[in-house]
Amino acid sequence: MHIHILGICGTFMGGIAAIAKALGHKVTGADANVYPPMSTQLEQLGIELTQGWDPAQLEPAPDLVIIGNALSRGNPAVEYVLNTNLRYSSGPQWLAEQVLFDRWVLAVSGTHGKTTTSTMLAWILDCAGLKPGFLIGGIPQNFDCSARLGESPFFVIEADEYDTAFFDKRSKFVHYRPRTLVINNLEYDHADIFPDLAAIQRQFHHLLRMVPANGLVLSPEDTPAVQQTLEMGCWSERQSYGKDWRAELISPDGSQFALYLQQQKLGELHWQLSGQHNVDNAVMAMAAARHAGVPVEVALEALTRFVAPKRRMELKAEVAGIKVYDDFAHHPTAISTTLQGIRNKVGQQRVIAVLEPRSNTMRMGVHQAALPLALALADQVFLYEPANANWSLEPLTRALAPKAGLSRDIDALVNELTTQAATGDSIVIMSNGGFGGIHDKLISALKQKWEP
Repeated sequence: MHIHILGICGTFMGGIAAIAKALGHKVTGADANVYPPMSTQLEQLGIELTQGWDPAQLEPAPDLVIIGNALSRGNPAVEYVLNTNLRYSSGPQWLAEQVLFDRWVLAVSGTHGKTTTSTMLAWILDCAGLKPGFLIGGIPQNFDCSARLGESPFFVIEADEYDTAFFDKRSKFVHYRPRTLVINNLEYDHADIFPDLAAIQRQFHHLLRMVPANGLVLSPEDTPAVQQTLEMGCWSERQSYGKDWRAELISPDGSQFALYLQQQKLGELHWQLSGQHNVDNAVMAMAAARHAGVPVEVALEALTRFVAPKRRMELKAEVAGIKVYDDFAHHPTAISTTLQGIRNKVGQQRVIAVLEPRSNTMRMGVHQAALPLALALADQVFLYEPANANWSLEPLTRALAPKAGLSRDIDALVNELTTQAATGDSIVIMSNGGFGGIHDKLISALKQKWEP
């Protein structure tokens, strides 16, 4: 079968392409911006890519067109598909019908931590010799790919609540029908899709309806939004983090902790990651893996060799004792937990936060009132106001005074950071996009200053 994928260079859709190729299909695709690393990964798989939406790419007609959720009515390729009555599907629907229908699906959901937790879970299963399939919405560093078909019944998927496609406004995760479901947390996000938190909770309720009675739902104990959702209906076994499962920090930064189940100590983890949020992610991953039959001691050993996915507090470079980190944080809670993690790690040394409010929700200004507190742990804050922001960052800059500065030019921002940075500083750059190449520009400028 010839499958053509519109919007192929997103991490999720690129994963769909890789899995379709592994199933023996001819796969081609197109995107508005065909660029590395996904374009390189796809080309290495022998997948032909087209730049843009010219309907000519659909001649001769493929057997199936898979349409990504970034595409909408008015797109020339989408209109051609509809006008000529080509067979089409969404990525989640195709995955459910062709791959997940007879698998033990382990789904990781929640507002924060999905990519890291699902990568941990896939790694644990892999280390246990289970050879799972997986589809992760990020770039894992323990694997050489973000998606694979797998060689066992187990399939780990990052279960995103974002909508499925222009023709299917349900959350993507309702297609996955998990046997093991992790709900990490639940907050208001995706303001471009959901009017309020209740609308998101309704989608999670739909997801819970699909977990079988002999399945398992893992959730935090003290998260009101999650508890309210579970009270709407849960027909499966439940275990909670905070009651059934518990982590006790050995080191304040979370790089060492003890794991407990029903008050019984199961072991300790000494690993490369830090931060309470990563401790939480690890506990959920180990609990989910246990449901699939992996002993906790195997999971603990696997996580000693775990490397965080790219863009999750990824150390990009260290120049003259100045560390430059790249982090995907784009929600006040994620920003706060990221900064708390680095603060616990570096103690009194300076933490410099650099924030681009790039996500749809952040650009709309929905979370602006929560940002001063979220950024409070940073010693200095550099705010970048993108041209397409729907709100002014000047009030936020004033609220954070005198430690905050505002810029609307990336090169000027790099110059200011280079001037201010000193040995021992940790610079944490937070955005869910490319941020105009600021990471490489800053590293180059620091090297020019400190290592001429």
